[in-house]
Amino acid sequence: MAVKIRLARRGKKKYAMYDVVVADSRAPRDGKFIEKIGTYNPNTNPATIKLDEEKALKWVMRGAIPTDTVRAMLSYRGILLKKHLQVGVLKGAITQEQADAKFAAWLEAKNAKIQSKIDRLAREKAEAQKARLEAEAKVKEERAKALAEKQKAQEEANSENSASEPTNASE
Repeated sequence: MAVKIRLARRGKKKYAMYDVVVADSRAPRDGKFIEKIGTYNPNTNPATIKLDEEKALKWVMRGAIPTDTVRAMLSYRGILLKKHLQVGVLKGAITQEQADAKFAAWLEAKNAKIQSKIDRLAREKAEAQKARLEAEAKVKEERAKALAEKQKAQEEANSENSASEPTNASE
């Protein structure tokens, strides 16, 4: 029985979310599965990936074959690196402490990179909001000027009309 780690679709139309599941390769996409190991939401920026890393590592070490998308997600979360390091430990190339240190360093760098992207997106959003507010204030000022000029012209026209009309009180 070939076991795959793949995505099972759920969610609304045009707003899909996915479960990361371990399933028999012959089972349908949204059908029977062995175990659910996480979720994936591509609708957020950056995409939200929640995985039970211990279960994912256990299945990868047992020989479960991830699909291309899930392979990218496992690589993004460091599970494939952890598998690589664990295989090195089992073969005696490195010690468990060295493997844990390498993984911790990689994880710290990865989290810093993700956080910098989140911060950059938030900063860009704030700058765009500030630019929209400035443009709106500029339009508001222009409208206020135009309205003031129109009122001034109307008052001048009214004063000219009242000055040119003779008073009929003496007649």
